[in-house]
Amino acid sequence: MKQNDPVIQSYIQSKEKQRQLYKRTLFIVSFSQVFGGAGLAAGITVGALLAQEMLQTEALAGLPAALFTLGSALAAFLVGRLSQRFGRRTGLFLGFFAGAVGAFGVVLAAVLGSAFLLFLSLFVYGAGTSTNLQARYAGTDLASEKQRGKAVSIAMVSTTFGAVAGPNLVDILGDFALSIGVPALAGPFILAGVAFLLAGLVLFLLLRPDPFLIAQALAADASVAETEDEQSAPKTLHRGIITGALIMILTQLVMVAIMTMTPVHMEHHGHHMGAIGLVIGIHVGAMYLPSLFTGYLVDRYGRISMAVAAGVTLLGAGLIGGFGSGDDLTVLIVSLALLGIGWNLGLISGTSLIVDNTTTANRAKTQGSVDVFIALAGATGGASGMVVAGASYTALSLFGGVLSLVLIPIVYWYRKKSTKRRRKFFRGRFALCHLFTHAGSRFLYPENIMKGRLL
Repeated sequence: MKQNDPVIQSYIQSKEKQRQLYKRTLFIVSFSQVFGGAGLAAGITVGALLAQEMLQTEALAGLPAALFTLGSALAAFLVGRLSQRFGRRTGLFLGFFAGAVGAFGVVLAAVLGSAFLLFLSLFVYGAGTSTNLQARYAGTDLASEKQRGKAVSIAMVSTTFGAVAGPNLVDILGDFALSIGVPALAGPFILAGVAFLLAGLVLFLLLRPDPFLIAQALAADASVAETEDEQSAPKTLHRGIITGALIMILTQLVMVAIMTMTPVHMEHHGHHMGAIGLVIGIHVGAMYLPSLFTGYLVDRYGRISMAVAAGVTLLGAGLIGGFGSGDDLTVLIVSLALLGIGWNLGLISGTSLIVDNTTTANRAKTQGSVDVFIALAGATGGASGMVVAGASYTALSLFGGVLSLVLIPIVYWYRKKSTKRRRKFFRGRFALCHLFTHAGSRFLYPENIMKGRLL
């Protein structure tokens, strides 16, 4: 669509049409996220168990999570670039379509008993998980600064329905898979393939006009003012992007590390598949359902306050999981629920910071680049199987909980470097802050992130 397109011009000239498109976009994205949530639950619930069954070793049980998160890293980059060039509709559709291909590939790999095809398919399947996460940005394209947290949260709430239903259908899907000659643990991936395909089709057919293209046109219409704003505070924008990215990277790392090995840990303690599905279902629900309130809290009390809350919540999850008994289902439910809530707080606060500190000239590319690092953090967390094999699930949980406290010096650095008009968040000094944020700054290369580039 061109800048002088009559459709675009009609939205530029009408605030009412912009508001209507914003609401319509939220509805369409939310509808697609119901299917997307069902698709991502398969890899979380049975990915590790399927790999353990096919490879006959526990040490590589975390490999599926590592593979599909690595795949999601590549997909995040590509979807971000496609969205920047062609709009959200095209980028998100292609991402979900690739995820569906990967999910069906996992089913075929299980039937053939091919480890190579399993690994390749899990990598491609990651495109669906990444696209499901990137869809949250679509709702913010036409949102005002005070609406961005709410816009992200609405899209994520809808993911809850599919994401919670998926793990709790493990037994039913397993029986269905067996009835058609497919290994039981591959059953959830059949649902994932269909769900990702439906999510992509909903966006491709209904997301018209594209909200990102309209947002670009609106920004171009006010290009002089936007250029002046961007040049006046580049350092502030850089700090906001780095901080938002680090918040999401750390929460993703801790969440994936503990979540990935929980099904294996439960199996060792004699829990059946129904119980495992229940725990993971509650965990996934806790990842998304709190968005009903998180978006409001992030907009009301600030991105930084909620990021600190994320760190404290993840610490609680790690302590309960580490010191609690693996035989006690209630302990596991509470631990994984807190793990999901902490992740939710971190993701929405970090996402809001990213949107606040980007412009339409680089927003989609930058968001894609940031999500690459989030995916890589998830891949690192997926290596938790080696930690459990070499130490224990207890050690993994405790380490993850303590690691989450690094969020505190990160946000202290951001507050300390922000404008003098802002009240400082803490009074003390944390030496770790300077070390960690210096490394983070070099790692993310803010000037490249602002341009939507990778390293």
